[in-house]
Amino acid sequence: MTVLPDHGLPLADEFPDATREQWQRLVEGVLHKAGTAVPGTPAEETLSTELQDGISIRPLYTAQDSRADAGYPGFPPFVRAGRPEGTAAAGWDVRQRHSRPDPRRTNEAVLSDLENGVTSVWLVVGEGGIPVSGIPAALEGVYLDLAPIVLDAGADFEAAAKELLRHHATSGVSPHAALGNLGADPLGYAARSGRHTDIEAHSAAAAELAALCDRDHPRLRAMTVDALPYHEAGASAAQELGCSIATGVAYLRDLTGAGLTVDAACAQLEFRYAATADQFLTIATLRAARRLWARVAQASGAASAAGAQRQHAVTSPVMMTRRDPWVNMLRTTVACVAAGVGGADTVTVLPFDDALGLPDAFARRIARNTSSILMEESHLARVIDPAGGSWYVEQLTDELSHAAWAWFQEIERAGGQAAALRSGLVAERLKDTWEKRSADLAHRREPITGVSEFPNLAEPPVEREAAPDPGADGEGGLPKVRRDDAFEILRARSDAHLAATGARPRAFLAALGPAAAHTARASFAANLFQAGGIETVHDPVTVDAGSAAEAFARSGATVACLCSSDKLYAEQAGEVAAALVEAGARRVFLAGRPGGQREAYLRAGVDEFVFAGGDAVAVLASVLDRMGVA
Repeated sequence: MTVLPDHGLPLADEFPDATREQWQRLVEGVLHKAGTAVPGTPAEETLSTELQDGISIRPLYTAQDSRADAGYPGFPPFVRAGRPEGTAAAGWDVRQRHSRPDPRRTNEAVLSDLENGVTSVWLVVGEGGIPVSGIPAALEGVYLDLAPIVLDAGADFEAAAKELLRHHATSGVSPHAALGNLGADPLGYAARSGRHTDIEAHSAAAAELAALCDRDHPRLRAMTVDALPYHEAGASAAQELGCSIATGVAYLRDLTGAGLTVDAACAQLEFRYAATADQFLTIATLRAARRLWARVAQASGAASAAGAQRQHAVTSPVMMTRRDPWVNMLRTTVACVAAGVGGADTVTVLPFDDALGLPDAFARRIARNTSSILMEESHLARVIDPAGGSWYVEQLTDELSHAAWAWFQEIERAGGQAAALRSGLVAERLKDTWEKRSADLAHRREPITGVSEFPNLAEPPVEREAAPDPGADGEGGLPKVRRDDAFEILRARSDAHLAATGARPRAFLAALGPAAAHTARASFAANLFQAGGIETVHDPVTVDAGSAAEAFARSGATVACLCSSDKLYAEQAGEVAAALVEAGARRVFLAGRPGGQREAYLRAGVDEFVFAGGDAVAVLASVLDRMGVA
């Protein structure tokens, strides 16, 4: 075989390289023509997207934006992967979560999952799961030397660990063959429950388990650093990372204080993070987490290899919706892609009906098959760090690392994670973050498909068996939030009205003029009202004040919304609004910004204006109030 010399790709040699400044000028010209340019603001800033944590996403990244060297996969700072082969050797570990209290039914589900692609089991025990005594029954028939078992037992972690180890012994599993994680996480439990007085006692018990595993069970980890309590309380990506690193540092202190070496202490920890449908942010979060932990391990005197963080990514419970839950399949698929590309060692895809109760067999099958398809058909795990080298991802990883490290340092200055939980520092900061995000959700700057955008009021609800109450929430415990919370309250009011009266609250859309004039704003208004559970009635033949009033009277609605072009508003809005009020409309809306006609419209009978970027939740809540919907 002849090897040709590498002369590069000369196809573009005759063209001069474009500069960033040239791009800026060209884009600024386009923005000026479109009327969206901001005087004195560079094009890149105008087109940037603001994220949480003071991070913004720019429209263009080049080699000039390259940051710190990410190193090589499997070597410090482990940004690119925790192992040299990443997940390319065998793919990521597919872990399914089980929380059904009935051990026998849990056993059926566990065996079905393991037979069909799942490679490890995440078992919720104690409050909110199977009883501790039910562990043997739940794991009957499971090959414990092949399938890792990960416990999540809250305050009962010590009893659950002993029961699992006892089951290993009675099943004839060698201590050297036992796999998984005993799941001790005192700070995570304290964050969820608010029971801060037990932290020291639980930490001492966890350290004893870690010493036991280090001595007698070399393939079994004792502790989980679970960042989900902070994510589920509304934390930003940097706050989730900072809390997890602070928790990991606290556990290192506990374990080394109990006699373990730093390397052995690191080997006892597994870190759990949320994976969201923001795929690039998730990729950067997992890469940043490995970088941050590698820095902690280095500063603690650990050997280089000991600083490789073991990661378990779980599709975000916060992003899961209760309405139109089928869309959750899309969300979890994107999150699973991001977790795999980000280098997670283990991935749990929550079933699409997770927010509704206990998942059924179909939902569990879809969840486990998501990973199987991505690995076996899309071959996503065959490339080590697919996002590596992307200037965008590398800079996002770097900026996120710095923001998370700053939050971690603030926690350390406050006395560590336990002290920050007790003082309310963590809770207060997460509350502030969630309030800001809630405003974006309410204004639909962060749309939720099937909930705040494109809702389907006619879709029958998906019913599931109620999930057990974990019973861990106490005074001072972090809350659990969901993106759809505010809209769910509105939809629940509509459902109650439907059950009580036989009909949903209605809004009449007075679509003026031809379809070309009213379709866009009528669609916007219908989308808006239906997001609050308000059925919309649209008469396509409304052409003047008289026909609008007649159509409104027939509709059974109590509020109306004018939908048309600015030109037709100027000609007809006043007259039509007055006719609607005369016909009994309690509230008349106008779809669109009023501009200079605001006072004229208000005098004519228009009460309120709805437009993109407005506070949809506040508008819809006030409409339901005026309709008398409890």
